Amino acid sequence: MKKILLASVLAVFGLMGCGGEDKNANATAKEDSNKVYEVKFAHVVSANTPKGKAADFFAKRVEELTEGKIKVHVFPSAQLVDDDKVFQELKRNNVQLAAPSFSKFTPFAKEFNLWDVPFIFRDTDHLHKVMDGEVGKILKDVISSKGYIALDYWDAGFKQFSTNKKPIIQPSDAEGQKMRIMSSKVLEEQTKAIKAIPQVLPFGEVYSALQTGVVDAAENPLSNLYNSKFYEVQNSITISNHGYLGYLVVASEKFWNELPKDLQDKFMTAMREATIFEREESAKEEQMLLNKLKADDKTNTTIYELDDNQKKQWQDVMIAIYPKFYNLVGKDLIEKTLNTK
Repeated sequence: MKKILLASVLAVFGLMGCGGEDKNANATAKEDSNKVYEVKFAHVVSANTPKGKAADFFAKRVEELTEGKIKVHVFPSAQLVDDDKVFQELKRNNVQLAAPSFSKFTPFAKEFNLWDVPFIFRDTDHLHKVMDGEVGKILKDVISSKGYIALDYWDAGFKQFSTNKKPIIQPSDAEGQKMRIMSSKVLEEQTKAIKAIPQVLPFGEVYSALQTGVVDAAENPLSNLYNSKFYEVQNSITISNHGYLGYLVVASEKFWNELPKDLQDKFMTAMREATIFEREESAKEEQMLLNKLKADDKTNTTIYELDDNQKKQWQDVMIAIYPKFYNLVGKDLIEKTLNTK
């Protein structure tokens, strides 16, 4: 009888214990469901650029989709941190989101030199198929292996040649011209292939260098060329689309791993919508700037557009130097890019 009574008492206490655990678990679940995740999105361009507009679009859209559970605070124009230091801040989770240019990834991900390979992208459609396909995923995986979450690719635009000497229409036209380039082994080989003289300069020094003749020519997307008023010191622009500049949106791994799966899914939905928006804005801006350069007498520049035969001449010259990039980028990646349909 005593054994039966003892068993009954223990059973009651057992039930009470289970009830307490359920109550605590429910409280924790409720607390998690009410948690608001704060995100700092740092970028270095102004808010009225395609990237700046897309960052704001994303912030608004992700808050809508998550019903306020994710709040994104956007810091444009390097207000919080510049792209040279943003990677360490992502590692520390002081910044949760950033969109550095491709060149910022090359010191620790040599495969990202692919984006500098000249004339590797046939057009914008081909470029986006590469980004959104197998090659884009391979490159994202490289970044993820370094401790970041690679999210999506945003456009900055194709690069165009400009000069204040002989217009650069055929490869031979560049011979002897001092060409400003970013620090890049690929761009150095590209410049030497057309017998120009590569000059590595910080972007902030380019205008004065063009003005004083320290360099004769440059390569930039139209947004850089127009907004920095290079047209004041360059008398011709060639719409060559020979190279490409872009951004990869990356997230802090610590932040991402703390985010519940349902919020990760909504985060990615908002990011994909922002990517589509950013690419559309970039295309619209590029066309608008081209029209301005053609129509505005103050620019005093002549615009040259390459025909199919001229493009073929450039492609033949540049494809011949691709083997020089096999050890840097990877032969397989270059071939996969060229073969993307």
